[in-house]
Amino acid sequence: MQRAWSLVRETRLSPYTYDYDHAPAGWITLAGWAFPLPKQFEAFGNAINTGRFLMLLVHLASVVLLFEVTRRLSGTVLAATIAAFFFNLSPISVYYQRQVLLDNLMIFWMLLALYALLRRETTIRSAFAGGIALGIALITKENALFFAPTFMYLLYRRIQGSASRRFTRALWPFAAAAPVGAYVTYALLKNELMPSGLDFDLANPPADHVSLLYTLWWQINRSQGSLLNHHGLLYTSWLPRDSFLLLAGMATTVISLWWGMRKHRRDLGFFVAGTLGFGYAFYLLRGSVVLDFYITPLIPMFAMNIGMVTDRLLRRPVLRKVLGRASSKVRIAVPALLAVMLLASPSTGYVLTVNTEGRVAVADQYQHKLALTHMQLAQIAWVRKHVSPKARIIMDDDMWGELHDVHPVYPYAHSHWNASSDPALRDKLFRKRWQNVDYIIMSNKMRNAIHRNNGDGRENWILAALRNSERVWADIRGGIRLEIYRVNK
Repeated sequence: MQRAWSLVRETRLSPYTYDYDHAPAGWITLAGWAFPLPKQFEAFGNAINTGRFLMLLVHLASVVLLFEVTRRLSGTVLAATIAAFFFNLSPISVYYQRQVLLDNLMIFWMLLALYALLRRETTIRSAFAGGIALGIALITKENALFFAPTFMYLLYRRIQGSASRRFTRALWPFAAAAPVGAYVTYALLKNELMPSGLDFDLANPPADHVSLLYTLWWQINRSQGSLLNHHGLLYTSWLPRDSFLLLAGMATTVISLWWGMRKHRRDLGFFVAGTLGFGYAFYLLRGSVVLDFYITPLIPMFAMNIGMVTDRLLRRPVLRKVLGRASSKVRIAVPALLAVMLLASPSTGYVLTVNTEGRVAVADQYQHKLALTHMQLAQIAWVRKHVSPKARIIMDDDMWGELHDVHPVYPYAHSHWNASSDPALRDKLFRKRWQNVDYIIMSNKMRNAIHRNNGDGRENWILAALRNSERVWADIRGGIRLEIYRVNK
């Protein structure tokens, strides 16, 4: 939302030095959404909530697309219904679909690209639309690249025997490459495609200008160890939120991949669903840096595989033979019973859960008992009442829009990430001296992030400012701590 604000207010891709850490189609979309609204970024209260309303619309469209894609891959409404059920009601899906994430926008474009290739007849028009949609997905979030091999195979199978197959085979990759080419051309025109002297030394980043290819090389070489260790996100975040979807999704993805590879000529749908799930799972397991929300694109893939495999298992001849004439009714009754069990059992967290007092309560992944929004509003209200707009402030990202778009504006309020990495802030505004900081707007998550981000000592001066400050405001509820510190000089 910060970068979308910069596009609308400053016609720039970022309010800071744009270093190509992500392709810009996602926040261009957010800017296009906010610009025509009556109050723009405050249309739904604040910038983040305005972005979340778009996420709601995108999710609704993605549900329709997932339903249609699964129905066309499997040939049954039951498989599509099961996929839509998990994509809507899984606790881990509910948690991430509410957030303003590039991944949510990428999912929409990726499903749209699949939908275009799975139309009854793959025409030149649908192939072109599918290619463009995949290209936009790639410049929304680069990890869409791990879905691309499946799209290539699906296109190959869909145009076999078509009179226009040679033209379509060339048109689709051209359409997919066009948005990516526009992004590369932008970097080339700004002389930011290659690093100076073609120097890709990760220990010495280029100092004179940023580089698209250098940033890509740096991202490829990042590493944080295995995702499967007991301190990784799989065990600490993802499985606790929804172990059923993740375990069932992985199992059914393997089954889809097995069925699809054995009979990929006949079971194209299972091959496509299996490779989509496997390709992105490989991306998560490859050993590079993985953030909490990186699981988001895997959720619809797992939902699709669960739906298709469940439907196929209920069609097995053995089950038909045992159940006789009741098999068609059982195909509906078994998934319905499973859905009721998931929704009614507190152990799953789908609708009910066991709270910290040991009582059964309505599940809420956002802990509705903690009035976090009111805490944040109180924190901002204190800043507006007691802090001068000219103050130099270190803060977290979540209130950036509030302090930069709502009067009085705080032009010198910056996140600790940007203050420690953007040369214009680090070396000119703050000069890496704690004495140049007036206030620190703190949360417990921000405090942890500062320490995690300080492996090379880049935030030592911010920590020094914190040590030389006094707390002037605090609100502590549950495990959440919001604080404001005034630096003593």
